[in-house]
Formats: sequence, C-alpha cells, structure tokens
Amino acid sequence: MPRRIEKFGLQVSAPLHDMIEREALPGTGVASDAFWQGLSSLIHDLGPKNRALLAKRDEIQQQIDAWHRAHPGPITDMAAYRAFLTDIGYLVPQGPDFAIDTPTVDDAIAKVPGPQLVVPVMNARYALNAANARWGSLYDALYGTDALGSLPAGRGYDPARGAQVIAWAKRFLDEVAPLAQGSHADVTAYAVVNGQLQATTPAGTTGLKDPSLLAGYQGDAAAPSSVLLSHHRLHIDL
Repeated sequence: MPRRIEKFGLQVSAPLHDMIEREALPGTGVASDAFWQGLSSLIHDLGPKNRALLAKRDEIQQQIDAWHRAHPGPITDMAAYRAFLTDIGYLVPQGPDFAIDTPTVDDAIAKVPGPQLVVPVMNARYALNAANARWGSLYDALYGTDALGSLPAGRGYDPARGAQVIAWAKRFLDEVAPLAQGSHADVTAYAVVNGQLQATTPAGTTGLKDPSLLAGYQGDAAAPSSVLLSHHRLHIDL
C-alpha cells in the first residue's frame, strides 16, 4: 500500500504530496499549509454533500430500473413516463436564467477556452484523456486536413507536405508571437534567460517582441523541452 502523509486531517498519497510540494506549489505564492488546509476544508465541507448527491443518483437509478423491469419493451405512454420521471425528481422544471462569476476560479477554467471534460479521477486513462483534450497538434491538423488547400495524397508521409506544414506554423508564430528581430523559421534553439524567451538564430540571439507572451516552460531553462506561449488567452506549446 502506498505510503501516506497526514495533512490537516487528510491522508495524502506520498507521490501526490511530493508532486504538489515540489512541482505544483513553487512559484505560485501559495504556502504549503495554506494549500493543504484549504483542500482539507473543501473536502470535509463538500465530501458529505457529494456523497448525498451520489446516494440520490443511485436511488433515482434504482427507481428507473424498477420501472423498466415492470414495463418491458418500448415505452407506449410517453406522457405517463415523463410524469414518472418528474415525480422521482429525474426531470425538474427549467429554472430562471443565471450567471456564474469566476474571479476566484483558476484561469485554466475561468479564462482559457477549451474542452472541460468531467471524468472520475480514479480512472487514470480517463483523467489523462480529459487533460489532453485541451490540447491539439497544429501539425496534425494542418497535415491531415485540407487547411493547406488540399488533402494529403497517399498514405505514406509526404516530406513536401510536411515542409509546407512547418512553414505555415512558423509564419503563424511570426504573427501571434513575433520575435524582436528575425523569424521563428530561422530559430535553431530556444532558452529562457532571466524569465524571458531567448531565441538563437544565425544572426545572433533575440527575444519576443512582446516578452509577456511567454507563459512558461518545462525542463532546463537553458534548453527547455517545451516552451509555452500565450495569445488571446490561448496557449501554444512549442
């Protein structure tokens, strides 16, 4: 059984605890105790409410299952079936229009456009699919569709089409995240120096025309494995 660490009444899996402490919290301005105490408060407050909702869902499902066992075959009286679903609380009247404020919600949900998949966190494959659903490959989209004016010919890789895709993507970068000098097409390496993106080209080094477009990076700052740019609250992962 994985080792667990006690945090404000929570038994936290050691790998999750270490990831939060070493990778998630640094640089956020959120203190360790503040995070764990806040998480504990949320879980202890919302946990019982969530369990009650799940119990209600099970109760409704059992009632629906029992109805279908008692009425096998196609539904012949839709009005009566709808009345039954209303009586058990499965169908409810449409409520008034409403709005949700998001000033305290993480930007990834409140401000960054993209799919928001709700999945059971216990299923690792579902959770990964949900996280990855917010990202798509521009190269794949350009190569595999008619975005360049025509569909790819044949099943094998077409180097000429691949070169078109890369050229289009570089021009796109020049539009949304232009360099102070030169083109992304000429860049041979990216680095993050003093919190700013530095691009190496045959003419020397340069940065972004708007340094604030750098949203983050992964790996070693001198040779990052990934550079994240931001444009209109959308992100581009290089």
